[in-house]
Amino acid sequence: MHLLKVQNLIQVISLEIEDIEIDFQLEVNGKYLEGKGEKLLDGIFQSLNGNGKLPLLERLKFDFKINRFLFLYDDEVHFNRYRLNTFKTDLYDTFSFQWLESYKRLCRTYERDCMKAGMQERIWNGPPIASKVFGKSEEFGDLSGNGSSGWKLNAYNDAQYDLLSRLHGYKMVRIPQYETLMIGGSLKKVDDLLRNPKEEHQKGIVNWLKRKME
Repeated sequence: MHLLKVQNLIQVISLEIEDIEIDFQLEVNGKYLEGKGEKLLDGIFQSLNGNGKLPLLERLKFDFKINRFLFLYDDEVHFNRYRLNTFKTDLYDTFSFQWLESYKRLCRTYERDCMKAGMQERIWNGPPIASKVFGKSEEFGDLSGNGSSGWKLNAYNDAQYDLLSRLHGYKMVRIPQYETLMIGGSLKKVDDLLRNPKEEHQKGIVNWLKRKME
């Protein structure tokens, strides 16, 4: 479903916006992290009670790129207490992100949705690196104690994307599935609009996306 919504969004905006690079990948240059960057990343790691060597992504994958703007569409599993913890670190004081305050609110509001979507083993426990650096997860659905190592890894990687994209000279634009926009005199959820975009809504969607690049 994520792929379908992103494809629909790209199809709509391509009518008016040029130079859209789909499935853009950014090779990470580790040298950009040296000094201040590594300190910021360590702050994120510590906010999630990580242990050991900092895991570093070698390649970042984005839904699409327009000029120096990188876009990701975020579904339910990106909104929970661990992601909220990362927003309290120095990274988000050092760099400004247009979507930051709304993401804080969404993390507080929609953790229940994350619980519904994030109970699968591959998400709750994550890959082996998750338990290695964040410890063993509690039982499925139990956020007490050590909670979910998979959710922590997701939050850490999301913050890595935010930091590394900025260090490489790009601006990160996150689109939450919960975002709403005013179209035709009423508020509509982006998620609903992108499931089956109607022709009369296309101009509003294009203008909404353009505002994110101002």
